[in-house]
Amino acid sequence: QVDLVESGGGYVQTGGSLRLSCANPTRSLRRDNRGWFRQVPGKAREFVAGIGWMDGTTYYAASVKGRFTVSRDNAKNTVYLQMNSLNPEDTAVYYCAADENNRPVAREEAEYATWGGGTQVTVST
Repeated sequence: QVDLVESGGGYVQTGGSLRLSCANPTRSLRRDNRGWFRQVPGKAREFVAGIGWMDGTTYYAASVKGRFTVSRDNAKNTVYLQMNSLNPEDTAVYYCAADENNRPVAREEAEYATWGGGTQVTVST
């Protein structure tokens, strides 16, 4: 069974919104920082947003700040990414990842040991 599962991706027009979820159905993760990354074909995976376990501190890439909001429900062990004002440049596969090493939220994918399988987000013009 997969430790992280993303959902909520889909097809939306420019200016639209989507809400992604990242669940831990196995409940194998404890006190983890969780990050959202995205990747388009031929490009490296890039950090989008992250949220700390302890105090819920959030971090955003400059390209999404003010449009995306990351939040978490620790009781459900689920992290969300609310994406508003979407544009075609946001089209990508979105992945969530977990870091259980009790440190500040990282922006580098190498710092995350557990990954979901991704969910496709497509924004049309």
